[in-house]
Formats: sequence, structure tokens, C-alpha cells
Amino acid sequence: MRILPRTLGGQLVVLLIGALIVVQVAGVIVFTGDRESAVRSASRAGLLENVASVTRVLVESPDADRSELAQAATTKRLRYWVTEDAAVAAPEGGSGTMTAHPLERMLTFRPPERPRIAIVDDNGNIERRSPRDFRRFPGRHGPRGGERYDVLVSIPFPDGGWLNAQTRIRAEPVEFPWLTVASAAAMALAILAIVWFTARRVTRPLAALADSAEAFGRGGPPKPLPETGPSEVRRLTTAFNEMQERLERFIADRTRMLAAVGHDLRTPITSLRLRAELLDDEEARAKMIATLDDMQAMAEAALAFARDDAAAEPVRSVDLNALVESLVDDRVALDQQVAFQGAGRLPYACRPTALKRALGNVIDNAVRYGERARVTLRDAADGPLITVDDDGPGVPEDRAEDVFKPFVRLETSRSRETGGVGLGLAIARSIVLAHGGEIAIANLPEGGLRVTVRLPPSPEKAD
Repeated sequence: MRILPRTLGGQLVVLLIGALIVVQVAGVIVFTGDRESAVRSASRAGLLENVASVTRVLVESPDADRSELAQAATTKRLRYWVTEDAAVAAPEGGSGTMTAHPLERMLTFRPPERPRIAIVDDNGNIERRSPRDFRRFPGRHGPRGGERYDVLVSIPFPDGGWLNAQTRIRAEPVEFPWLTVASAAAMALAILAIVWFTARRVTRPLAALADSAEAFGRGGPPKPLPETGPSEVRRLTTAFNEMQERLERFIADRTRMLAAVGHDLRTPITSLRLRAELLDDEEARAKMIATLDDMQAMAEAALAFARDDAAAEPVRSVDLNALVESLVDDRVALDQQVAFQGAGRLPYACRPTALKRALGNVIDNAVRYGERARVTLRDAADGPLITVDDDGPGVPEDRAEDVFKPFVRLETSRSRETGGVGLGLAIARSIVLAHGGEIAIANLPEGGLRVTVRLPPSPEKAD
């Protein structure tokens, strides 16, 4: 399962959105917790101040009026009552074991005993009696949202008796921070817009560069790219444009040189042929003419290759199955043993004349050295696949690459008397590579040789 998109811009946007979500969620959690803690602390401090104030009033009031005054001071959040004994039992070890509580500092008199403070559970049972527990107590809601008194306080009067206060510590409900979330969302959208614009500014030239490199690798004419984007991308585009220009100039120079050599060899070969015809020794004359014929064939092949390469045939869409089938039919008409197994209609963008010449050379090579050829065309997922099998002796494994070199003929498996000048497979390889494909040979287990031509997917089909 792929989580991140394939494109650079998509990956940046997804990663940034994930980072923003994590940061904003963490911020909201921290903000909400801090706010609840602050509200709870303020509420607790207010309740303690209220208890201290009521206690001071009751201390200065007559003993007979304290119960009525305590009842009058009772509110929804505080309940007061006066008893002879403390509602909170003394902790084990005596009251002196309790640490001082902020409530003691709020009283204006010195009580005979320290105030007793306890935390009450949901069932009304005393859970803890340490004032430190009260300071750490988070304040809990009652069952099903009902009210519950959480803290029980007993404060002794100087003249006897106890004031008991039961307080319910509950922070006010904190509303969801919609404004904070809206602000964070607006900030995230602004950042995403900037990242999207920046990513597009970087990836668009890179995509154009990839398309141009693919087209140039398939033999298309060089097209200078506009130098746009950041400085690093502009430098890359400039270098690519210069590379295209240099390669095109280099190929053109080599092609012109090859054509010139092939053309200029015609005159001396013709002159030597005329002189050979004047020889009296018939055996020597026949050998010289045969050698000159080989030279003439090489020169003509080199000149034809240079002429075809310089023609710069345009790319157009053809039915690849029909193209290969026509090559097979032409050879069957010449009584050559060639069989074809096609893949049905297969539209493909290529330079058809050049590709016909490449495949024709491969088929002719199989017929010449392997007596028969079996041609197969398949539409594979990564592009058309063409195989040509023959029944020949094959080639040595260590010299499989040599058959693609110009003017190379393997004497151990390719006889000179069978014809050819050693340019057929070299030309085929050059044309296939110019289409962006690959060509390879391999010996078959049952005997014979297989030439595999793998072409890239057609640009029209990829779109």
C-alpha cells in the first residue's frame, strides 16, 4: 500500500499536512489542559477564600447564631454547617502530622487545632486526608453529570465547636477552541499554497526535462528547453540544452564523415576493378575482384546507413504488427523459411522505415546463418517485445557482444562465403537504441540463436 504520492510536490504536501496536523493537535491538547488547570486553580483558590471569609465571620458571631449563619452562607458550590465534633476525623498520628495548608494562612485567628481537610469519593467515603492531595486533586465530575462534593473541611472555633464546609471543585466547562483551530487551518492553507507553488515551480521544469530527455533518447530532434525555475534547475536545464547540442553536432559530424568515406571509396575501388580486369592471371584476377566486391559492399552499406541516418525520418504512428508481418511476407514471397506469430493490431509511434530496416536485418541474418527464422511479436507491459529465433549454430558466449560491432563476422559460426559485410546487426542495434529500446542475443537450449528486440512503450499509449 503506497502512502506517499509518486511526485515530489505531492510528497511535500502530504508530509507537510501530516506535520501540521500533529503540531496543531498537540498544541490544542496542551492549550486545553493548561486552560483547564488554570480555571481549576482559580476556582479552588476562590473556594478557599470563601471558606476563610465565612469562618472569620462566624468566629466573630455569637455561638447561638453560628448554625443559622452557616446555613445562610450555604450556596450551590459550598455547604456549611456547625457541629460539636469535626466532620473530618483526626488523621493517624495526631493533627500535628498534617502539613500546613493555605487555608491556615487565610484565617485571622490562630485555631486551637489545624484545619482538617479530606477528599471524598463518589460514594461519600473519605479517600485521602493529606492537604497535599487536595492541592493535586484534579476535580472530578459526579456520576452522569450530577453534582458531587469533592472536598470536606473542618475548622475549629477558638471557643469550641467546628465549622464544616463541603466544597464541590469543578472547573467550568472549557469550550472547544474554534478560533484557534480556524487560525491554525488558515495558516496551514497559506503554507500549503506556498509549498504547492514552490513545488510546481521546481517540478514543472524537471518534468519537461525528463520528457525532452526521453524524446531525445528515442531519436527525436533536440528541442532547447526554456530556462526557468530556481537557479539550480536553470543550471541543470542549461547543461542539458548544451549536452543536446553537442551530441547532435557530434552525431552529425560522424555521419557526414562516414558518408564521405563511403562515397570517396567508390572511385579507388572502381579504378582497382578496372586494373584487375586487365590481369592475365585468371586466379589472381578472380580473388582481387572478389576482394573489391567485398569492399564495394562495405562502402555501399556504410553509405546507405549514413544516408538513412541523415534523412531524419519523422516519428509517426503505425501498426507494429502489420509492419513486422509485411517484412515476413516479403521474405516468404522469396521462398525463404520465415514464420510469424503476431499480437493483433498494435499501434506504435516510431520511425517505420528505420525500424523496418533494423528488423529486416535481424530476420535476414537469421535466414542467412540459421536457414529459417521464427518471428514473434508480443505486447508486454513494458513495451513491445520481438523475438527472432533461428536453427543455426549460435555464437560463443564470450563473443555475444561482438556480433553488434561494425564489420565483425564470427568465423567460427558465421562463414564468409554466406555473404554479408558485418553491418547488419550493427545497424539494427543503432536503430533500436535510437528508438530507446534494447537488442540482445542468446543461444537457445535446444540449439539455434534468439535475437530479442525490446521497444519502450509508445508515448501515445503511455499518455
